[in-house]
Amino acid sequence: MRPTAPLVLSLTAALAAATLSGCGGGSGSDKNTVKIAFRKDTDKAVTVLDDYVKRVAADFEKRNKGKKTELVPIQASQQDYYTKLQQMMRSPKTAPDVVYEDTFLINSDIKSGYLLPLDGYLAKWDDWNQFEESAKGAAKAPDGKTYGVPDGTDTRGLWFNKNIFKKAGLPQDWKPKTWDDVLKAARTIKKEVPGVHPLNVFTGKSAGEAAAMQGFQMLLYGTGEDPLYDPGAKKWIKGSEGFKDSLEFVETVYKEKLGPDVDQALSPSIQTKVATEMLPEEKLAIAVDGSWLGQHWLKGSGTDWPEWDETMGLAPMPTQHGQAPGEVSMSGGWTWSIPAKSQNPDLAWKMIETLQTRRNALDWCVHGAQIAVRKDVAEDPEYKKSMPGTDFFTQRVEHTNYRPALPVYPQVSTAITEAMESVTTGDASVDEAARTYDEQLDSIADGAVTTR
Repeated sequence: MRPTAPLVLSLTAALAAATLSGCGGGSGSDKNTVKIAFRKDTDKAVTVLDDYVKRVAADFEKRNKGKKTELVPIQASQQDYYTKLQQMMRSPKTAPDVVYEDTFLINSDIKSGYLLPLDGYLAKWDDWNQFEESAKGAAKAPDGKTYGVPDGTDTRGLWFNKNIFKKAGLPQDWKPKTWDDVLKAARTIKKEVPGVHPLNVFTGKSAGEAAAMQGFQMLLYGTGEDPLYDPGAKKWIKGSEGFKDSLEFVETVYKEKLGPDVDQALSPSIQTKVATEMLPEEKLAIAVDGSWLGQHWLKGSGTDWPEWDETMGLAPMPTQHGQAPGEVSMSGGWTWSIPAKSQNPDLAWKMIETLQTRRNALDWCVHGAQIAVRKDVAEDPEYKKSMPGTDFFTQRVEHTNYRPALPVYPQVSTAITEAMESVTTGDASVDEAARTYDEQLDSIADGAVTTR
């Protein structure tokens, strides 16, 4: 069997190759080759997605004699990945055949004409019936068409280090009821366990969606119903106290030095460092983070941490004052999609089918620490016992929230991260940052806003 192409093609190389090959270049240069673009982590030790795509590519070549795969890893921060992927999809000379799309960006890419609707393929694919309806909706556009096949979802909560908690005199079964309980624990750790960062809340422009969704919206959605967008009125919310209170929480974390140093918090590598250094090396006590975190510590992951399942505790993120339902989670996920300018859409669809066979989907959920979106995978004993915390994060689905699936959401997300960054650095007060956000929102939403 022919080995898969090495993971060495950067965006620059892809563009250069297309330029050199002229009109015959791009994904259409070889009808027997499917190009697959995905994000490669900036930390070379993190290879979970790389390894999975390699395995499935080999499976694809075995199932489809005479067909080849070319892997196009884009090594970049998450925000830069989005930008580079969009650049590639603009031209048939550089467009891959299969792309890994974040559900938060997919409607923006659909509106820009970058993606191909998959309904014709899905109608003939029996496995589509195995997918949860909520997951199917993650890749559906306002036009009613579906533009991607999800490979899993996620939920979020509070990860905490039991060893650090023990040193600080905090309970091993910690379950905060309010935001104040979270801050109280962080302040206790700062006092009792010097040299440890008590709490990480992703913030700022470099962290991108990890800050906007995983940091800010985990707070905002604990302040009241539909705090970001009113689906009934079809308007974005501005001027809310919940928005200001969420900014104040972020400001408190960094003003009181409860989080990482500001320069570190605003670094593009902060997500990787939290997962592969700060938590395993016991330099961080509490992290507002996602269900996938454990994938970094599994055997063979590159950052093995055998003791993690005994060391790390889990607690739901509480609502602001403990009001119903008492906890908050946010959910997102990624899909496999076909660029509109792919020259091999039929072969690309065969690749997506291979990525989402039951066996491959199970493999990804197990090794990628995903919450399953296929019913048959969710019921599989191997999935259920795959990782400590699977039950905990699956239970969070009941009270989870999803970002507004609207084309302007990425712009709203950017405005949120800018507001967060300004209070993190102290360049703006909470009131000033919230006012700037409201002004940006008016422009982004073209006046489709309402005040609370």
